[in-house]
Amino acid sequence: MIIKGSDEYYMKKAVALAKRASALGEVPVGCVIVKDGQIVARGYNRRNTKKTTLAHAEIAAIDRASKKLGDWRLEGCTLYVTLEPCQMCSGAIVQSRIDRVVIGAMNPKAGCAGSILNLLQMKEFNHQVEITRGVLEQECRDLLQAFFKDLRLRLKLEKETER
Repeated sequence: MIIKGSDEYYMKKAVALAKRASALGEVPVGCVIVKDGQIVARGYNRRNTKKTTLAHAEIAAIDRASKKLGDWRLEGCTLYVTLEPCQMCSGAIVQSRIDRVVIGAMNPKAGCAGSILNLLQMKEFNHQVEITRGVLEQECRDLLQAFFKDLRLRLKLEKETER
């Protein structure tokens, strides 16, 4: 049983958004931003749909949270994301002054919250972010693995059809 207000509760909300991305054919990454126990913003990957590199789940959620809260500083906020943030999103998280990031699955090929490097906690920056890793990790990982397995199969079938 998942308790309302727990890390698992908010990560479930992010997983639901990741599933929305997957339904659009996007890499299934979802994100919610929480302040004072309330979700203030949501985002999910829409790079292919919007045809822009900037349409990552975290960037969308940060933009929405800033507009809703009326400030670019998101102090007092926690960001929940199903996949470890990339360098762009990690930079945006540090710049927005988010206090804490909760990560589902790590990303050994592009993650910048501990996998390749850790932009969120570099002492050289004027802001460091608290990190919690592995919340609903298996569910997040399974969603990503199923997406990429299906994508590889679709690409293989398309290639065979072209012959």
